This record gives sequence, structure tokens and C-alpha cells, in this order.
Amino acid sequence: MLNKLLFKHIDNSSLIVFRIIFGLLCFLESVGAIFTGWIKRTLIEPEFTFSFIGLEWLQPLPGNWMYAYYSVMGVFGLLIMIGYKYRLSTIMFTILWAGTYFMQKASYNNHYYLLILLSGIMVFQPANTYYSLDAKKNPGIQQIAMPNWCRLLFILQMFIVYTYGAIAKIYPDWLDTTFIEILMKSKQHYILIGDLLQQKWVHYFLAYGGILFDGLIIPLLLYKPTRKWAFFASIFFHLFNSIVFQVGIFPYLSLAFALFFFEPKTIHHIFLKKKPFYNENEIIVPAYKRILITLCAVYFIIQIALPLRHHFIEDNVLWTEEGHRMSWRMMLRSKQGFAIYKVVNNKTKKPTIIQLNDYLTNKQIHLVSTKPDVIWQFSQRLKDIYAKKGEEDISVYVDCKISINGSPYKQLINPEVDLTSVTWDPFKHCEWIMPQPKL
Repeated sequence: MLNKLLFKHIDNSSLIVFRIIFGLLCFLESVGAIFTGWIKRTLIEPEFTFSFIGLEWLQPLPGNWMYAYYSVMGVFGLLIMIGYKYRLSTIMFTILWAGTYFMQKASYNNHYYLLILLSGIMVFQPANTYYSLDAKKNPGIQQIAMPNWCRLLFILQMFIVYTYGAIAKIYPDWLDTTFIEILMKSKQHYILIGDLLQQKWVHYFLAYGGILFDGLIIPLLLYKPTRKWAFFASIFFHLFNSIVFQVGIFPYLSLAFALFFFEPKTIHHIFLKKKPFYNENEIIVPAYKRILITLCAVYFIIQIALPLRHHFIEDNVLWTEEGHRMSWRMMLRSKQGFAIYKVVNNKTKKPTIIQLNDYLTNKQIHLVSTKPDVIWQFSQRLKDIYAKKGEEDISVYVDCKISINGSPYKQLINPEVDLTSVTWDPFKHCEWIMPQPKL
């Protein structure tokens, strides 16, 4: 049964077409970051970036070199698309994309994390065995079939993403549309649809439609009688996200996953008619069976466990942000805040109020005013800055208040705690974060 599920060979047209789309989208994401000014705002203008904790050494290249960095990523995207030096190109894109993801949190996005995972999965896919320069130069690698596990990896990965996305939405401010209303107020200026997006019935449609879509889309695509209607719903959902939220390539990448749900003959007929169609019924168990099953089991256990970790950490993740990242908690709340950073010389007891504009961009100021891990990181950085000035014995106190989804501002950080003397633990609650106020 397991051998049939994983190692039955099917026509590989879906994977070949997906490789072409995937490579093109990787190219567009890379060059788009250059021409939209994203690189300049996020990686060049800041004096430094807030990397993931433990990776503080991972900083943008100096000067304008990040433009070259993204240009190289774009080239690797094109090489993936045309299938030239496919394995190397995919590995290099994955490494470079992971680097730019982990080196900054100002523009954190679950979709960026998803692209790391997908490009990592693509490394192991036989996606260059047809309609590629690799296959043209080396006909010996040419294949018209692939084992079924190649498509199952994508299906299971996206099932995890969508399922956790649906579960995360089941909380009061989503269910009563409080957050949706806040989100749509910023879209009032949109031509034609701006007024429509302010309607209460639209908010309820988006709130409950979002839960149903995320929770049901994979099962409905897998079930043949509902597949076509689920695909039409996907088109509406992802185009809506693209138009209203401008989330780059990801709506189109999500639509591309439909390739793995439709019958291989359908994909072959639409996209690769000239390619021979594989119509055998072979089950070929490879020598790497045990390694493949072990690696996949470990990988998916991690993918299932990471989004659950916040349940084992004290207090509400919407308040503390502990366990928020890498958990598919996408567009769930609006958070505003303000923070006063006070540096105290422990010898002279002289306090200094930090002017955040002297150190940070506007986007970074929002981070250090709302997110506990970044507040802690900036406190550590202030300690290092003052140490270079010769003031090594200092304390940093932060008076920070936040509002979630328009609620009254409440104290987030204990203002009596010296943040340079405490640690950040990614798997435990930090006691210097104040408890969420009771409503």
C-alpha cells in the first residue's frame, strides 16, 4: 500500500510545468524587489537590520551590493525555469532566499518562509528531466514519468499551511469581523471596490469565507467531483488577495499548485501536447526508499510541530508574539504601539531617553514598539552602542504600550526590568512581557 502510494509512477507533466512557473516567479520576485524599492527601504536605508535572534551576524551587504545579491537570485530563478544546472541553481536560490529572509524581520511574511520550504523541496524533485536544457544536453536523464511522492510532498505541505491558517482565524476579533473592518479601512481609496470593501456583509463574507477556504480547499481539490469548483474558488480567492493586498508572486504560486491536483492527462493535454504521455502502471521501489521516508517523516513532524509550540508557551500568542513566526498565522491582527527607551548609567544613575529616529527607520520603529523579541534585540544593541562609547555599565528600560485590533493601549513590557540583564528563549515565556489584560 505504501509502495503504491509513494512509488507508483505517473506522468510528470505537472512537475515540468510547475518548474517553469516556479522559476519564473522566483525571477519576478527577485527583480521586483529591486524595481519596487523594497530592497532600498528594507535592506539598504537601515543602518542595520533586525535578524532572527542568534543570527545577528547576518546583515545586508554594504552599499548597493544587495541589488547585486537579488540580481543573482533572479538569474538562478531563470536557470530554474529553463532547467539549466537545475540542482545547483535551486540550491543556490534556496540559500540566498533563506539568507535574505533570516537577515531581516521588518518585512516578515509567512509567504517568504513558504518560498524557502518550496525551493528546498524543489531541490529534491526530478523537475529537469524533460523540457529543460539539462535534458537537452544530457538525453540520458530524460524522463516522462515521476514517482507519486513528488506531487504528494507539495500537497501535504500546502495542506499544513492552509489548515493552520484556518485554525488561527478562529478567534473573537476575526469571527466578529473587528480585524477585517480595520484591515479594509485602509483600502477605502481603491478605485471601484473601495466602498464595497467597507460593507459589513463583505467583512463577514471575507471572515468566514477565509476560514472555509483555508480549511477545505485541499480536500475539495483532491475530490474529483468538487475539483473544478474548488479551482474556480482558488482563482477568485488568490486574485482578490493579489489585487487588494499586493502580496507579490504568492497568489500565483498558490494557483500553480493546482497542477498537482488535476489528472496528469489533463495537464499534459493543456500544456505539453507534444510530450509523450506516460500511461503505464509501474511501481518502482527505489534503493533510497528508507532514506526518503525517514527524511520526509522528520521534515513533516517539524512542520506540524512548529505551529503548535505557542500552545505550550504561557499567555496568548496574539499578545506576546512568542511562537508567532513560522506558524502560518497570516494577516490576523492589527497591532499599534509606542515605546520609550530609557538608558541608565548604573554608576552615575543618569537617565537618557533614546530618540528612536536617530537609530531606526519608520518601519523599524514600529517593530521596536510592538514586538517583544525586537524590543529585546534593540535593548541589546543599545548596550553594545554605549559600550563602544565607553559606557559599559548601563541598563535599558522600556515603557511600551500596545493596542491590538483597536483595543485600548495596555502595558506590554515590564518597565521595571532591565532588558539587558534578561534573555530571550524561543520556546519559553519571557516573564518581562506583561500578561495580556483581561477584557
